[in-house]
Amino acid sequence: MDTLEPAAPDGAVVLFDGSNADAWQSTKDSGPYRWKVEEGALHIVPKTGDIVSRQPFEDHYLHLEFRGPDMPEATGQKKGNSGVYLQGRYEVQVLDSSGWNVPGKGDCGAVYDQFAPLTNACKPAMEWQTYDIFFRSPRFDDAGTRTEGPRLTVLLNGVCIQNNVELPGVTGGAMDEKVAEPGPLRLQDHGDLVSYRNIWVVPLSKHGSDTYKPH
Repeated sequence: MDTLEPAAPDGAVVLFDGSNADAWQSTKDSGPYRWKVEEGALHIVPKTGDIVSRQPFEDHYLHLEFRGPDMPEATGQKKGNSGVYLQGRYEVQVLDSSGWNVPGKGDCGAVYDQFAPLTNACKPAMEWQTYDIFFRSPRFDDAGTRTEGPRLTVLLNGVCIQNNVELPGVTGGAMDEKVAEPGPLRLQDHGDLVSYRNIWVVPLSKHGSDTYKPH
């Protein structure tokens, strides 16, 4: 299935369309982003820090495309490492784990250190890949007690690799634990030359109608 470069649908919040990254800021000082925009992509400049969207989100559908560097000498977590953090708190791993028979909790498509991908749908290094992620915020009752954890469904290159998993809590490296609040999309600078493009978010309603009206 070809999932590359779909146009953002009506109602989407476009975070990066290839022209500029004005929708982003640095996590180091909340100032301008320090990554590089070139040839329609947003490229990590190592050691400049993570970036976050200026807009926070609750329930949403995210489309994002990424490309990892070719690092044939590297192994494990040193091989094209980055991460996509929903609400800045829940990391879906970016890594070059192409060809690995049994992906683990730290490989591409993993909810970092919580859930391994159901299958390895990772393409080789230097190829553009897609994440389509459906995120459901944690739920709380009127007293503020959490009744349900956040949920993720993740498609990597059109293949379902996380099927409505309920997360026990934030992942490592979360920006905070204010899980009842909306949060930004965060892209991780782990020191590798990973690139991103075509990033947009469709906010989702928390509830549908509770009435039935035959037509």
